[in-house]
Amino acid sequence: MKDFRYLEGMATLSLDTQKCVGCGMCLAVCPHEVFRLKDGKAVLADHGACMECGACALNCPVDAVSVTPGVGCASLIIKRWLGIRSSGGCC
Repeated sequence: MKDFRYLEGMATLSLDTQKCVGCGMCLAVCPHEVFRLKDGKAVLADHGACMECGACALNCPVDAVSVTPGVGCASLIIKRWLGIRSSGGCC
């Protein structure tokens, strides 16, 4: 889903590459190909595609990934209530 955009620049997703062991679980569970492996470690390949589902953080065995599930969706709903149009969205 290369064309998918949730809320550009809004996702709470972060990755601590120092903790990453390169197991690939984040790649396996991410529905939008946000991660890829580079030099044996995960990297954020497409941060803007993150929909904050939390699957990556829940499945990371070393807590290298953190995300606050649902924050982006709540932001999108508030923006819509205020009449602010987003350049993308899943909801």
